[in-house]
Formats: sequence, structure tokens, C-alpha cells
Amino acid sequence: MAEKFIPVADIRYAARVPHIPAQLTAPTGLLSDTLARPLRDLRISVTDRCNFRCSYCMPSEVFNKDYAFLPQTSLLSFEEITRLTKIFVAHGVEKIRLTGGEPLLRKHLEVLIEMLARLQTPEGKPLDITLTTNASLLARKAQSLKDAGLQRVTVSLDGLDDATFRRMNDVDFPVADVLKGIEVAQKVGLAPLKINMVVKRGTNDAEILPMARHFRNSGVVLRFIEYMDVGATNGWRMDEVMPSTQVIERINAEFPVSAIDPNYLGETAERWRYNDGGGEIGVISSVTHAFCGGCNRARLSTEGKLFLCLFASQGHDLRALLRNGAGDDQIAGAVGHIWQDRTDRYSELRAALPADTSLTKPGEKRVEMSYIGG
Repeated sequence: MAEKFIPVADIRYAARVPHIPAQLTAPTGLLSDTLARPLRDLRISVTDRCNFRCSYCMPSEVFNKDYAFLPQTSLLSFEEITRLTKIFVAHGVEKIRLTGGEPLLRKHLEVLIEMLARLQTPEGKPLDITLTTNASLLARKAQSLKDAGLQRVTVSLDGLDDATFRRMNDVDFPVADVLKGIEVAQKVGLAPLKINMVVKRGTNDAEILPMARHFRNSGVVLRFIEYMDVGATNGWRMDEVMPSTQVIERINAEFPVSAIDPNYLGETAERWRYNDGGGEIGVISSVTHAFCGGCNRARLSTEGKLFLCLFASQGHDLRALLRNGAGDDQIAGAVGHIWQDRTDRYSELRAALPADTSLTKPGEKRVEMSYIGG
């Protein structure tokens, strides 16, 4: 492979240039890691920027006006994203989730969605293309996203009380505008729509029941997520985590629920159904009940680094391969080698340690959620 000089615009997190195996074999779609976990889900961050400053993700004291976001030259182009996605699909990926930052801040995102929507699995099936958003721009963009080929959206919403919501997003954004975005998304057919509420004890746990009441019988699947120790800037403390069992207890006391089976192998949310037929809720117990054993997700950062775990501190620089002229077969070989060597199970290992214990080694910088997407 001919060497080319690439100007390094940003070195944000540690990343290796992947090794290209000497013996290349065509992807079979049956790739699995050291724990027999297949590769089925690819989460693609399209921007590291966001217009919210939620304390659990992008606290304003860190991500302020002086924070240096990635320059445009560092970002993968839509053509590069599509090329890499096609390689991952050949290895077995069936679901694509576009994330950020706030993905709707990426200009002309509909063009990328159109490009991804043309891809098919080896069996000729379309990809499941979804997007996670804070919904601040969703009302105006929902129709064009749907027309481009987006199938579903997941909205991050941490409460219905306007004062609480404005305090948590830390940019004084009104909850009414998010609710409008949800309404428009449902009308244009971006469904089934899911809503993710990060529950932080003492901050917004009083919003659990109001959220459940509001979204019952709406066709929306409301999911409660335990406050996670992602990255190093959110000041995470175990005493601010509300276990999912307590969330379910609160809801069950007013609206009896029963557990139901997962939709698919590796689903992160535990599913519950209202006994009176009012719909479905879910809990993502990322702290108290690790689900590493079924994790089939890879994450691609805005600048083309492949991460194998949400809690990783080391990435694999696929952009370097792309821009140094590697062929698709070589990149596919490198990706296959990386996944086959995967051992990540951070949450399971942490669960065996005392509360507030970190597995990050001295000098390591764990990747931030705003950089890699949730």
C-alpha cells in the first residue's frame, strides 16, 4: 500500500492504525468476537457538536465557548461513512444508528441517509436506519428525514417540567419545542418512536411518573436509562444513580406492568408492558445490571475511529486506512481482525468492584459520550 502524508488536524483520543492481515478473506457476515458476540449494530457519530449542555453528557463548564471542537477536515465525509458502512454490513451489521453530539446539526444529513438507504445486507434486505436526537430541530426536519429513508427516531427527553428540563439542558431550551418535534415525527411516520430519559437521582427522578403518564397510550416507547459513568467530565457518582428496579417499582405502584421478552438478541432495554394495554416502557440498567454478554455494537466516531465499547479509551483509526488508499478488502480484513480480538466487557467487570471504582488505568482518557454517541 503506497504511503501518503495526511495532516493530523486533531488527536483527541488514543487510536491505533489497524493492522491489515497478510491473508485477506472475504467477509461472511458471521463475524464474532472472543466471547462469541456477533457484529450486528453500528452506531455512527456524525458530529461532536451539540446545542444542549446536559450535565451528564456535555457539561457547560467543560464544553464552553473556548472548547475546541473537531475541525471540518477531521470529519468523515458522507462518502467515507457510506464506504465504511458497506464494509461493516458485509461483516453482518443490520442496524445503523446515527448519533452525535446532536446529529441534526450536521449539514445536509438527509444526503447521507439517502446514501445509506441504498445499501442492503448480503441477503438483499434493507438496513434498519435510525437516529438519536434531542429533537430541538426535529419538527422542521422530520419530513425530509423520512423522505430520505430514515425509518425511526429516538428522542432524548429528561423530563416534562419545563424548569427541570431547561435546567438539565442548560441552554434554556423549552420542553414544548421537543414535544412538538415528537408530534411531527409521529405524524410523518418515523415510528415506532422511542424516548430515552436519563434518570439522575435528586435531579429529575420526580419526572418518572409524569413522563409515564404523558406517554401512556401514545404509541411511544418510553425508556429509562441509569445515569452512566461515560467519559471523565460529567462528575458521575454512584449515589446519583437510581437503579432501574426502583424506577419500575414507582411506575408499577400506579400503573401495574409485566415483563415481556426482548425484541432481539442483544437488546439493551428490558421491556415492560402496562397490564391495562396502555403500551410499553423499557429500562436500560447500564450500571446495576450489565448487558455486556449480548453486546453486538460497534461505534464509529465523527473522525473515523472505531470503538468497541462505550467505555473505551482506545480506538482504531479507520480514517487513516481510508485516506492512505487502502482497498475495501484490506479495510474489511482489518475490521474483521479487530472484532475477532474484541474482549470488552467493562460494565460486567465494574459490577464486581466496589461502588465508584473505575477500571480506567492512570493516564488513560476514556472516550466522551458526546464524541462517540450513546
